[in-house]
Amino acid sequence: MGTLSEVKAHLNELVVGREREIDFMLIALIQEGHVLLESVPGSGKTWMAKAFAGSFQGVFRRLQFTPDVLPSDVTGIRFFNPKTQDFELRPGAVLTNLLLADEINRATPRTQSSLLEAMEEKQATIDGETVQLPNPFIVIATQNPVESQQGTFPLPAAQLDRFLFRLEIGYPNMTEEMAIIRNFRDNVSHKKEIRPVASIEEVKGWSAAAKNVTVHEDIEKYIVALVRATREHPMIELGLSSRAALALVHAAQGKAFIDGRAFVTPDDVKYIFEPVAVHRILLNPEGMLIHEPAAVLRELVNTIASPVEAV
Repeated sequence: MGTLSEVKAHLNELVVGREREIDFMLIALIQEGHVLLESVPGSGKTWMAKAFAGSFQGVFRRLQFTPDVLPSDVTGIRFFNPKTQDFELRPGAVLTNLLLADEINRATPRTQSSLLEAMEEKQATIDGETVQLPNPFIVIATQNPVESQQGTFPLPAAQLDRFLFRLEIGYPNMTEEMAIIRNFRDNVSHKKEIRPVASIEEVKGWSAAAKNVTVHEDIEKYIVALVRATREHPMIELGLSSRAALALVHAAQGKAFIDGRAFVTPDDVKYIFEPVAVHRILLNPEGMLIHEPAAVLRELVNTIASPVEAV
């Protein structure tokens, strides 16, 4: 149906000023990862996720998380149908290609944990029976940080680790905000149609091609050096795991692929490092008083010599 560049162009028409976030969401889709979007209310997280999902042929579901959402709403349930005198499956939200988990931190820990198996294993257990999820399957979750103390449940470390990226969406710049206002004033946003630009089969083809992107041994050593530096930093209590190292490799391959290259560069690693790592580290009390996690990660990137710099 369409090329990767056509998908990006379509999304950039629909969503003003979010080129970076769209790149990361495309990388996640290609590498079958999950994305956590975090920003204040009204910043367009849900619209961006809906526009992204609608740009691909496939099944899209949205689940608005609240404290009364049950695990069975997420995974599904088998119920007895008196008409057929048999048990039938009522599919849950995870039986889809793309799940928008809106305000995920409003769900109870029990409901949040029902997503864990689906996000990691690409399967769901429904009344003791294992059901394989569609391919691809990714979760785009949103949360509002300003509500972290108002009837919400912070995501546990085990679930945060399942997200390939955590993207903190800031405010648009002045030019972008003017464009948003003018689009609304001129009713432009309603004229721009969300439509499928690429098929699921094309996405699968991109995923297969991205796996063949070359990662040189020097790049692998650079990634390992960054990971180990997080474990040795005096301000970091919990550093990156081996799973995080694999996530860095996959994300860097995805970045190279969407840029049209067959090999990973040090700049690819630098580009994806913060969104991959920021939700996977924990600062110690002293570090939390002085720094934000993102600032510590940027310091590491500036400190650790990349392969090109080491020559």
